[in-house]
Amino acid sequence: QLQLVESGGGLVQPGGSLRLSCAVSGFTFDDYAIGWFRQAPGKEREGVSCVSSIQSSGGGSTHYTDIAKGRFAMSSDNAKNTVYLQMNNLKPEDTAVYYCAAALLCRLGQLSLWTSWGQGTQVTVSS
Repeated sequence: QLQLVESGGGLVQPGGSLRLSCAVSGFTFDDYAIGWFRQAPGKEREGVSCVSSIQSSGGGSTHYTDIAKGRFAMSSDNAKNTVYLQMNNLKPEDTAVYYCAAALLCRLGQLSLWTSWGQGTQVTVSS
């Protein structure tokens, strides 16, 4: 059974940083892509970044949407079965529940591909 557990959210001032963690079990990065998504109140869930599975044509490459480019960085620690999302220069509009998810393909625009989700972690950016 695929399981994902996010942590690291919290309250941060504008311009601050947070690092989110997603601990996974029941699968490895060899076979599944891992993605970060977020959902703000009243808005649809949207993709932030993903890392393709090692065995896919993407070979463990990382992809970002415009939300994340230049401010967020995704990384993984295979030994710990954990992926991270380092978020810098946070803005109030980054306030949302952040989720990690697993899929066979790293396609952030196709939510239906992401079949396993964590419970989410709240990020609030406010002074």
